[in-house]
Amino acid sequence: MRSRPPLPEQLASSPFTLENSRNAGLHRNRLRGRDIQHISRGLYRPANWDFCLEDAARALSEATPGAWISHVTAARIRGSLLPAWLSDSNALHLSKSTALPGARRKGIHGHRVIVKPGEVEFVEGIWLSTRARTWLDMARQLPLNDLVAMGDQLVRTPRPELEGRKGAYSTVEDLRCLVARHPNLQGVVRARQALDLIRVGSDSAPETFLRLSMLDAGLPEPELQVGLRPGDARSPSADLGFRRRRVAIQYDGGHHLLEPQRLSDRRRDKAFGAAGWTVVIVDKADQEDDFAAAINKIKRALSSSTVDPSISSGFASK
Repeated sequence: MRSRPPLPEQLASSPFTLENSRNAGLHRNRLRGRDIQHISRGLYRPANWDFCLEDAARALSEATPGAWISHVTAARIRGSLLPAWLSDSNALHLSKSTALPGARRKGIHGHRVIVKPGEVEFVEGIWLSTRARTWLDMARQLPLNDLVAMGDQLVRTPRPELEGRKGAYSTVEDLRCLVARHPNLQGVVRARQALDLIRVGSDSAPETFLRLSMLDAGLPEPELQVGLRPGDARSPSADLGFRRRRVAIQYDGGHHLLEPQRLSDRRRDKAFGAAGWTVVIVDKADQEDDFAAAINKIKRALSSSTVDPSISSGFASK
């Protein structure tokens, strides 16, 4: 029996379209080989391929003109903040405009949605909903607090030296305009609720969840990224806090267990303490009871603090 030639290199490591196979010079009969599996209309993959969400999305996007990757698939490819039960989802979501026939493919979650200009973009070979539109699409599925955390991630100010970007992905006003363009979209009511709670300054989902738990407990809204010396770029800062009460709240995640970070944290906390601030440390273990114990510590710190008369009244503005 004559052996089949190996797959061309560009087809051997990821899913590919019928058009890809033609461009690689592959005869149609070769697609019936045991080393190739037919996925759905016009889509194939090497039989020994290890699943990769981004590669699957790229091939699916290429094979479906007029459609784009959306919902949780787009969120995962973008690295959006998602709850644990969605963070490893391999579901493939594909959207089309309501002006076109639905995206019907085996194993694919198809959506027909109203889409406006600027809500879909081409990124590294994949048609994707924008980060903001993905956030809006996820409003029908995510609980409110998780939707707020995802929104906080969009509007936060990045650290250019660490993230390679200078500007936020979006603004609260941009998100508000987006929501206003889709008054009848499923989940839009929750999106509006989230908009009222999204803030610039939360650097992680736990920081968002802590802030929301504080509000639920009746505490005043804290400031975010509170610099010890306002206007000084080298000043240590607190994740949350109340400047007028001189209470600093630090959420120390897993990376704070590393020795270099622990040394930095101690210097930070000593600086706040030396300036007369009370420092409250919150960590991952505090999430287990929805921050109940941490909120009690914050309440005690606030009740025992004195108001700094040199700072205007009020806690934090929205």
